[in-house]
Amino acid sequence: MYSDKKSILQLIALLKAHGIRKVVLCPGSRNAPILHTLFTHPDFTCYSVTDERSAGYFAMGLSLHDGCPVAVCCTSGTALLNLHPAVAEAFYQYIPLVVISADRPSAWIGQMDGQTLPQSGVFQALVKKSVNLPEIHSEEDSWYCNRLINEALLAVTHHGKGPVHINIPISEPLFRFTVNELPRERVIRRYRMEEISDEEYSKLFMCLNDCKRRMVVVGQMPFDSSLKPENPFIEQFVWLSEHIANGPYSFAPLSNFDVALYTMSDEMKRRMAPDLLITYGGHIVSKRLKQFLRHNSPKEHWHISPDGEVVDLFGSLTVVIEGNPQRFLEKAVTFIHDDGSEYARKWEMYCGAIPEPVFPYSEMGAIGTLLRRLPKGSVLHLANSSAVRYAQLYSLSSTVEVHCNRGTSGIEGSLSTAVGYAACTDRLNFVVIGDLSFFYDMNALWNNHISTNLRILLLNNGGGEIFYALPGLNMTNGSYRFITATHTTSAKGWAEERGFLYLPVADEGGLNDAMTRFCASEAERPMLMEVFTDGQKDIRLLKEYYHQLKRE
Repeated sequence: MYSDKKSILQLIALLKAHGIRKVVLCPGSRNAPILHTLFTHPDFTCYSVTDERSAGYFAMGLSLHDGCPVAVCCTSGTALLNLHPAVAEAFYQYIPLVVISADRPSAWIGQMDGQTLPQSGVFQALVKKSVNLPEIHSEEDSWYCNRLINEALLAVTHHGKGPVHINIPISEPLFRFTVNELPRERVIRRYRMEEISDEEYSKLFMCLNDCKRRMVVVGQMPFDSSLKPENPFIEQFVWLSEHIANGPYSFAPLSNFDVALYTMSDEMKRRMAPDLLITYGGHIVSKRLKQFLRHNSPKEHWHISPDGEVVDLFGSLTVVIEGNPQRFLEKAVTFIHDDGSEYARKWEMYCGAIPEPVFPYSEMGAIGTLLRRLPKGSVLHLANSSAVRYAQLYSLSSTVEVHCNRGTSGIEGSLSTAVGYAACTDRLNFVVIGDLSFFYDMNALWNNHISTNLRILLLNNGGGEIFYALPGLNMTNGSYRFITATHTTSAKGWAEERGFLYLPVADEGGLNDAMTRFCASEAERPMLMEVFTDGQKDIRLLKEYYHQLKRE
């Protein structure tokens, strides 16, 4: 019988799945549930060593014999510190050592409770990976714990071998051994493209053919590094990407998927969900896409990245491919013999039936007007919050390069980044930015490196109106003033002082006239177009657009 602690069961199941069979056990009470589960499981060979200083080196000797990872488990407190010399030696000898330490719940650290000290991260730079497991009380805890264990066990042999540290807080009662078998845990595998054997490729591509509904989601990518597959390649997949994924492609990926997902019923989403999800690139803006794939988990999720890092955005990651996405997918398509084009056509027809919006004068309308008139080959900088989301409502020429600070998705620095980029090129640079982002970063214009190729579209509706669209947020009793940061500020004085041609806009006619000048290829000065709208009206128009689509 095994411990009833879910984090321990996950750990032991994943040690087994990742091929770790030899474990050195040091005595203790806090780690007793781990010890009991390990030595009662028939797949592990356990060695009892009392002194942790010796146990760490003993485990190193076991690993040196056959080159395989070996685990060493200790109790809480100074027991862990006694492993430090062996961990340092393993780090500099590149020996795959898995250090497992039981711990007290974090609430009792520093409270004069026995055998407690800050154990998480204690080895600092002398381990390849250090994780602190949560105690599992929810499905999210379970997913998080699974991911952390997989990350640590993958790291022990990634880019060279070395030690990793897994710290496990364990609450009392400690000695309930009521579980008959280990759970079936999700195992994340990692492959380096240059090291994948023919047998491993065969298994991967057998899985590829077993999955008829195949989807590729492309995250944020540099403009000149985007995938450029030819038509025979892409028809086997549904391709979803946002403007920040950049092009050019030899085909048009589905970019209005966020709106499409809004219109789908739960049953439709289940029918449209992929069996196999392949992802590459960086961040994704769409919250609907994240929710769709988290609630309709694919059987397989393969993430392709140059560094091979574990990124489990949708909670279903099964395979990490370390390498170039284009090379891997070009190889993969040669192994496809089960046609997946019907699934792709369903998505194309569904998204193709959704018309591009036509808004009256509003923030959304101003962005649409600009995107329809953007000169080919220009650069588009999207600020966070409303700007990057509303831009996705419209199609965009694949010749336009798109940038947005999605690494942390904050409002600070969007304008400064765009100004810095524009200072290095003669191409036209267009910035779409909301009022809070602009005024927060207005010192971006306080330098001597601004040239005539910079065009700023400032959307000013007197505050952060996007907060009005957040579901469940009821701004009563005047709280809206603080949440949305209402204001009556204009950029006119600052723009003119900094030498910009200032173009104020207050209606549809003024927008069209100003946009013609704004998008002209030649200009004597940088330009700032400030579009004044009513935030409440903007939100009402946006909601009406979405509700109308759902009714249709």
